[in-house]
Amino acid sequence: MCCAIEKREWGEAEIRAAMQRPRPGMAAQVTMAPRPRPFRPPEGSTPRQAGVLVLLYPVGGRLHLVFTVRPAHLDHHAGQVSFPGGGWEEGDASLAETALRETREELGIADEGIEMLGPLTPLYIPVSHNMVHPFVALAPRRPAFQPDPLEVAELLEVPLAMFRDPSIRGEDRMERDGLEVVIPYYAVRGHKIWGATAIILAEFLALLDS
Repeated sequence: MCCAIEKREWGEAEIRAAMQRPRPGMAAQVTMAPRPRPFRPPEGSTPRQAGVLVLLYPVGGRLHLVFTVRPAHLDHHAGQVSFPGGGWEEGDASLAETALRETREELGIADEGIEMLGPLTPLYIPVSHNMVHPFVALAPRRPAFQPDPLEVAELLEVPLAMFRDPSIRGEDRMERDGLEVVIPYYAVRGHKIWGATAIILAEFLALLDS
């Protein structure tokens, strides 16, 4: 069953068409969000603005996504699987430029013909007090990755079609402050993609299937 599902590929034309449609927003985001989870910053606070890149590129005729596994020494989200990206800095003309600049720095790539296709819905990250703005981009070929070891412990390259397989979805349960927290995840190549990355990915996949 999984192999048949995985063969149903999304192509470049479908990605472009999807990015022209209305974003499903929170209705899709909540499907992979930990429960409970705040989606808005505390009243009166101003989160730091950040941009991340959902970068697609072909390998062997199949579109792939690249994720980073964060090093254990980082203050926030250590060891987690993330999209490349980071905080807005003075000199960034836009948050899309932030996402692209941070991706170049983390993954050690040039622009490589990367084409920005558009934004997804911004997402508040409570633990780091960031408002993350995801952007979808397409590269004409696999970039020549040279990841920065201070920011990237491992690259995780995944065929986009793998996320059609419902068997990779699971849930963990843990107790936090006396409450049970349910944490959905995608299990991919020995890693669990959860939290903000899974939430962003859930909206993108829902957009593709809309």
